[in-house]
Amino acid sequence: MKPGFSLKAAALGLGTLLAISTAPAFAAACGTGTFEAWLEDFKKEAAAKGIPQTVVASSLAGVTLDKAVIARDQNQKVFSQTFEEFSGRMVPPRLTRGANMLKQYGSVLGRIEQTYGVPGEIIVAIWGLETDYGVNLGKFPTLRSLASLAYDCRRSDMFKAELLDALRIVERGDIPPQDLRGAWAGEIGQTQFMPSNYVKYAVDFDGNGRRDLLRSVPDVLASTANFLASKGWQRGKDWEPGSANFAVIKEWNKSEVYSRTIGYFASQLARAP
Repeated sequence: MKPGFSLKAAALGLGTLLAISTAPAFAAACGTGTFEAWLEDFKKEAAAKGIPQTVVASSLAGVTLDKAVIARDQNQKVFSQTFEEFSGRMVPPRLTRGANMLKQYGSVLGRIEQTYGVPGEIIVAIWGLETDYGVNLGKFPTLRSLASLAYDCRRSDMFKAELLDALRIVERGDIPPQDLRGAWAGEIGQTQFMPSNYVKYAVDFDGNGRRDLLRSVPDVLASTANFLASKGWQRGKDWEPGSANFAVIKEWNKSEVYSRTIGYFASQLARAP
């Protein structure tokens, strides 16, 4: 995806906001006072929600406001490319490597399909479109980005909830705070999970005791399949637009153009020699 636009961040909306419980009375109002004062109040709120103070302190020490991230969020342009434009730009350069990835990770993808029912072509298509198979993860410090977006008033509650979940990722030992880097809006890992989805759907498929979506390809691919399976993927069925499985792909990304491109890419991979 182009660096100035986050379809995932744009798609997060009312459902997320409605799911967020009322914050404690000591929580700082967004955008009022200094960022430092807001962050101190957030630390208290995080501890009140059960996150160990040691995790809060180590994760948020030295975090500063990133005005560039706020500017990106406030100045997102409407995604206006057609399916033909977007798929034509995104799929052909990634097709050969995608076919190679299907072969390289065939055994893992086979076990994943047995477990979750999601074919490897769909998972590899998502992997390629999101980060070029793990090459372009993003370089923004996740905790700083989320704290900045939570301090800003445009979607404060949503990003505050994501920041809490990023701390939970640290708490359970999946990724240390200094390694949490990704896209500007907080997406993490080789298929770009928001922290809330990381907490819900990431799995330890390589059996090393951590759900590592930055470095472990088995964890990345299985977690992506787990997300789709949890949203209702139907084993053995196609994914053409209008199908039940296409509706599941749209749970991954609400954009019709992006979802159609995932399906098209997967179909091309299925036909690859």
